[in-house]
Amino acid sequence: MELERKLTVNEKALLVNLDPNVYGSFSEIGAGQEVAANFFQAGGASGTIALTQSAYDKKISNAIYGEGKRFVSKERLIRMMDHDFANITQKLADRQDDTCFFAFADTIETLNFHKTNQGHGWMGITFQKTPQSPPNQIVLHVVLHDNDPLLQQKAIGRLGVNLIHGVYNNISTMKTFLASLMDGLSIDRIEIDMFNVKGPDFKNVDNRLISLKLVKLGLTPVAMFGPDGQNVQASEILYKKNILVLRGRFRPPTLVNVDMLLCGYRQFVKDPDVSKKDLIVLSELSLNNLLMGEGHKKERDYMDRVDILCSLGQTVIITNFQHYYRLTNYLSDVNRGRKVGVLMGVNNLEAIFDPMYYGKLKGGILESFGRLFGRNIKLLIYPATDGENGELHTCENVQIEKNLKHLFYYLTENDQIQDISNCNRELLSIYSDDVLEMINDNKDGWEDFVPNKVAKTIKRNNMFGYLME
Repeated sequence: MELERKLTVNEKALLVNLDPNVYGSFSEIGAGQEVAANFFQAGGASGTIALTQSAYDKKISNAIYGEGKRFVSKERLIRMMDHDFANITQKLADRQDDTCFFAFADTIETLNFHKTNQGHGWMGITFQKTPQSPPNQIVLHVVLHDNDPLLQQKAIGRLGVNLIHGVYNNISTMKTFLASLMDGLSIDRIEIDMFNVKGPDFKNVDNRLISLKLVKLGLTPVAMFGPDGQNVQASEILYKKNILVLRGRFRPPTLVNVDMLLCGYRQFVKDPDVSKKDLIVLSELSLNNLLMGEGHKKERDYMDRVDILCSLGQTVIITNFQHYYRLTNYLSDVNRGRKVGVLMGVNNLEAIFDPMYYGKLKGGILESFGRLFGRNIKLLIYPATDGENGELHTCENVQIEKNLKHLFYYLTENDQIQDISNCNRELLSIYSDDVLEMINDNKDGWEDFVPNKVAKTIKRNNMFGYLME
């Protein structure tokens, strides 16, 4: 079967230009007029462009869009779109019966001359799907990875064309639309790390599921949800923060997870490198299982776990990181080398010392550990008990291969691996798989192993196979 050829950026711009029902404005700050330029270069731009402008001067920008201190921000972007959409719909009211109006905007920070900053920015579009209908709005945040400002501008230009073409041609299915945003681009050049859509044509769209799809499709490595359950921009929230993270399946979250977080937090804040006021605690879910299949049902299951964790006041991240070193690399990058604490069970500690997991790395386990502990990383290890005799299993008696023990001792003696103290030993016999089996089999007593709020949420929403009697 022959694969359908993807349209070039020029072809997409031309198709929009030739659509007699689509007409709008372009306001671009910080990356030139690259999006509008693509429509001009494609030909027939007068059929699409009512207005294009760049309010680079801060006083001019404030005069048009209102006072504000941050010009590369979501708030500024929304002001730009709201102002421009109202402007064209009012001044071109005589065209409203047969025209779908739109207002496209972006505000971008590209690389500076010395290349000491991270290119990023906000892009969005306010648009009508049918004439005279209330508008919809899409807002997204991008991270730019090209090492040249001109290439970053070109990437923004291509993404903007993909967005405008997509809202009028590919948005019948959100998965197809999201994938089309990256036509002619790659995550090595540009990353979409936050996406929100709202409006009358998207009442049934869950923006959190869209964030999940961004990770699943490889458009970004991380989706993040605040304690209110809403998706947020990870790189902004984690910037220059000390981070404490717990990876788990949380299916369901148990009293052990709560004890790990509380005991780990108390210990982590005593670290001299950690500022309590600049500390954020994360619960992390990995998408590895989701990538293997089961579709929408599996996605819903992930979001159920996000809902439960958020109800406990947690900030949640969903990632596509299989190995811990990729997680710590990401967190160290976004928090600019501030302290990162990783909570893990002693069994997971044994696993990261197993060379079999690093066969794809040229440097094997040493390369993985160079990445894992590269910048201000500490592993906080939660104990387990031996099922046969109840012996406590900690860093003191962890099972490490003989040829790796010197590496282990080096890391423990430098406090990069540390036991969590004062944990509740009575909880160590709780395993989430056992709790899940009890829920599925409708056995009594599983509620004793999870926080009260978790039990109520599971029952109320029939999660994890729970069936109300």
